[in-house]
Amino acid sequence: MSKIGIICAVDRELSPFLEKLQPQALPTQAMLTFYQGSLGDHQLILVRCGVCKVNAAIAAQALIDRFQVDLLINSGTAGGIDPSVQLFDTVVSEKIAYHDVAPHILTQYHPFMESVYFPADPRLLSLMRQCAPQLPNTLRFGATVTGEQFIDTGMREEIDRQFAPLSADMEGAAIAHVCHVNHIPFLMIRSITDTPTHSGMDHFEQNCEKASGLACEATLVLIGKIPSQGI
Repeated sequence: MSKIGIICAVDRELSPFLEKLQPQALPTQAMLTFYQGSLGDHQLILVRCGVCKVNAAIAAQALIDRFQVDLLINSGTAGGIDPSVQLFDTVVSEKIAYHDVAPHILTQYHPFMESVYFPADPRLLSLMRQCAPQLPNTLRFGATVTGEQFIDTGMREEIDRQFAPLSADMEGAAIAHVCHVNHIPFLMIRSITDTPTHSGMDHFEQNCEKASGLACEATLVLIGKIPSQGI
């Protein structure tokens, strides 16, 4: 049996998992409530980390240290950056970078990255590609970025120029960063709530519940394809 950690940023992203899996709440750590459930042969540890990179990193390290997870999945919502990305597409990050951190911080200092991108685990990516026929919406694979701003039109253009990502979020690169230094396989699965043509907080609020459900479904289908002994 493998042990899989699932991190969501906010309650609405975690709620579909709680409804489907009915997991048991565990004692808190670092003011975070963890939930333990199962799917097939896999034990799942779930947590709502809260918004922002530091909160995400705290949750990821706790899952690794306290629960000794074998791999980590970040599931939730994101804003579309690439004009081809549509509302409710599910974006799977092949590689992820911070859009609000100077590149040399990661390449010239710990963890001495070869580039600004944290790669997703290739085995999880391969399994995720097999999930597309079982999902009701479009799966997109590509680069994504993380930063602690809600992206407006002007920011989208600059981020697209620098990174050409499919989407942007506020936690993913921090989780990938923690997984990288701990040698833990990582994948991020996020469904789109807003795009360049449907932008703004109103669209996020309107679409968050549906997008969260789609990301949850994609995550659970992926877990169903992971061998019982893990990847």
